[in-house]
Amino acid sequence: MKKKIISLFLSVILVFLLTGCSSESSTGNDSEVLNTNSQKKLIKVGFSQVGAESDWRSANTESMREVFTAENGYQLIFEDAQQKQTNQIMHIRSFIQQEVDYIVLAPVTETGWDTVLQEAKDAGIPVLIVDRMVDVKDDSLYVCWVGSNFELEAQKACAFLDAFTIKNGIEAKNINIVDIQGTIGASAQIGRTKGLKDACKANGWNLVAVENGEFTQTKGREVTEALLNKHPEINVIYCENDNEALGALEAIESLGRVAGTDIMNGEIMVMSFDGVNREARQDVIDKKIACIAECNPLHGPRVASLIEKIENGMVPDKMSFVDEEFFSADYDISSIIAGGNVYPVTFLKEDSN
Repeated sequence: MKKKIISLFLSVILVFLLTGCSSESSTGNDSEVLNTNSQKKLIKVGFSQVGAESDWRSANTESMREVFTAENGYQLIFEDAQQKQTNQIMHIRSFIQQEVDYIVLAPVTETGWDTVLQEAKDAGIPVLIVDRMVDVKDDSLYVCWVGSNFELEAQKACAFLDAFTIKNGIEAKNINIVDIQGTIGASAQIGRTKGLKDACKANGWNLVAVENGEFTQTKGREVTEALLNKHPEINVIYCENDNEALGALEAIESLGRVAGTDIMNGEIMVMSFDGVNREARQDVIDKKIACIAECNPLHGPRVASLIEKIENGMVPDKMSFVDEEFFSADYDISSIIAGGNVYPVTFLKEDSN
């Protein structure tokens, strides 16, 4: 009888131990399956950003960070290139080693990408270009590009200046304009510089000087101050982004000059691009900046949409231009004509800032 009881007792313990082991093992396997499924759901994206040289760039980075989250099904690997192409090339090679699903590149300049993009293609990783373009021999090295039509932005700005001169009866020979360029070789710089150069030639404006402002407020002030001291006849300053425009305003005020649109009586008209910086938008309302051609930085949702298309076996358009506005506070100019199309002017007011 004792033997039977002991035997039964041992059987119960054995069942308990086996059940416990089986339960622990099952839990571990389920966890591994869940982790595996979770990893499969996340799309790994490597993003190499130019840097943080301007408010536009910061807004662009934030847009990408907000979209490419785990909650949205992504794992974002973000790298800041600090305005150096060599850093971006290293980033791309690092992304390849990490076997990301997609590479998103906001290039510092247009040229010098053929080799590293070929490496990404050989690794089977699609590359999406945002904001600035790339100039490569084989455009199959990247899947698509999304960004702004920088030359059209310039055409809009110059169309505004043309409309302004006509409205105020100002002769072309009295327009003495200077171009504060952005980072040389960047798509925005190339398009905005070309647009102004073409307009000066077509309208007979005097392009007094062209200087590099590096898209920064500090450099914008430095360059503007030097130019105004050398060329006091300058009455229009064409800044290729808002930060340069803010620097130009600082220089104008430091020299005892006045920023405004009464250019035939000593004021200096400041023109700008981007429309992201709140201070610059307020300066439009205060009539210190005559106009801003918008450059929309919110590329995150657009890039995610393109990746979604690729994931679903679709082929996205090679180039996608974003829609952009044109800002001013000059109520006498309600629309402009650029590239054969009519664009409305959005009037900035205190409640729209």
